Amino acid sequence: MTSSTPIISKAIVTGHTRGLGAALSEALLARGFTVLGVSRTRHTSLAARFPDAVEEAEVDLADPENIEAWLSTGALQRFLRDADRVVLVNNAGTAEPIGPLDALNAREVGRSVVLNVAAPLMLSCAFAEASKQASDRRIAHVSSGAARNAYAGWSVYCATKAALDHHARAVALGNEAGLRIATIAPGVVDTAMQAALRDTDKAAFPSRDKFVELERAGQLTPPQQAAEKFTDYLLSSRFGEAATVDLRALPS
Repeated sequence: MTSSTPIISKAIVTGHTRGLGAALSEALLARGFTVLGVSRTRHTSLAARFPDAVEEAEVDLADPENIEAWLSTGALQRFLRDADRVVLVNNAGTAEPIGPLDALNAREVGRSVVLNVAAPLMLSCAFAEASKQASDRRIAHVSSGAARNAYAGWSVYCATKAALDHHARAVALGNEAGLRIATIAPGVVDTAMQAALRDTDKAAFPSRDKFVELERAGQLTPPQQAAEKFTDYLLSSRFGEAATVDLRALPS
């Protein structure tokens, strides 16, 4: 590749249809990336606005068989094969189920663990294999303060986000060629998940009042603002120096 050859930049973003995922997709598009959005549904307005830069795959990321079936089509390899700079943002996730251990539904726990942990790990290994030709490869798991601080009633979410943190630490120790990885906790972002937490019965989620107060005090970060800072860090030379990062601790 000569200095005059344009760099081809591509990104895969899971859960790209709303909230932080939608904002991250727009931030990457603004930086010249072609984006492959992977979610249960399509983001029709985003695809209409960026017809030449957005591809979409409808995948139920809470179903490992559905993930495996999509990966077996070779769609990921085809999307990445000519790229020089590639990123995977594992954003899709759920805060459910919430409640004491004896009140949780086993099937809901299983789907949450697949969506929050198995899907990111499955996509990460597939991404690492499919992107070997790229000189710059980056994986970002969207983490949470709940990965590092336990909350009563939120055992599944806390455990699954902590799993992503430890996955990034372990992969980073491997020093795989051209591959950087980190989890990024974006802070308290004004998304549907936050609204759902505020509506949760306090008996199931004793910390509910904390999140109600954050919203009342105007301390929720707009998704677009969080996405800009997230993307700035993701594409910076500092990305990968630390396996776990909290956006709120980074300089503005």
